[in-house]
Amino acid sequence: MRFEDALFNWLQIQIVADARPDDGAASETRDFFLEILTEDHGVTSISIEKLDDTMIHIRYEHEGRTRLQLVPREAGEQLLSDIKANPKYN
Repeated sequence: MRFEDALFNWLQIQIVADARPDDGAASETRDFFLEILTEDHGVTSISIEKLDDTMIHIRYEHEGRTRLQLVPREAGEQLLSDIKANPKYN
């Protein structure tokens, strides 16, 4: 899986897992993407550093260097919005 895809998938499911702490499937899926980021791409730490009106700031460490990735907030929160909109998951 490409790094960019793994990072975006991790972000979306991290947001879901944060919003739904009792959702075991969300936590397991987050851990799966975290494993891809760490084992396949060498990321040693990752976190959502900041949310502003339009962007999500992801801070991660790769090859000993700290990096910042910005993702449009609407895109990052889309999975959670889709879950909330589907009564089957609420």
